[in-house]
Amino acid sequence: MSLKNFLTSKAFLKQIIIAVVITVLLVIAVMKWLNYYTNHDQKIPVPDLTKQTVDKAEKELEALMLNYVILDTVDYRPDFPPYSIVQQDPLPKVNVKENRKIYIKLNAGGYNDIDLPELVQKTKRSAESILKSVGLEVGEITYKPYLAEDVVLEVRQKGKRLSAGDKVKKASKVDLVLGDGKTGYHISDEDRANMP
Repeated sequence: MSLKNFLTSKAFLKQIIIAVVITVLLVIAVMKWLNYYTNHDQKIPVPDLTKQTVDKAEKELEALMLNYVILDTVDYRPDFPPYSIVQQDPLPKVNVKENRKIYIKLNAGGYNDIDLPELVQKTKRSAESILKSVGLEVGEITYKPYLAEDVVLEVRQKGKRLSAGDKVKKASKVDLVLGDGKTGYHISDEDRANMP
């Protein structure tokens, strides 16, 4: 039998039709199974969990058949209660399917301790920018007699003298003691008379 005769025979056409029918039925079955398996058209709006405690959020998510995962604790933010939810993914009002994981980040319980940078013998302007860059605030500024004007002589917090490397709470205020620039070299009258 030649190839032309085989391709035009009833047996070959019958096999092609059977293969096409099986393929179509298989595709329809897979699509139905995927709709069932992936919960197609199921929409659960994600609730807004910000500023809630984990316990309260857990109850709300369980009622909606959603799960949660705590990713991390972020730096303390005073506009949120301690240990409350600060961020979530997916965002509120996004539609998800049941058993979806909601990823959350929590607010810290308070400010972290940081190391006080070296400020002694720095200018006032430099000290202020260094403090701002590490998350501290300048508190009270006082002056005492010293040769150089606006040079940091001491750093204090709540009356206690601090040194570089001491631990202080982030966002707290530190007081600076600066030189007033009014003290100079005093020359006695005798030495002044002997000057050329």
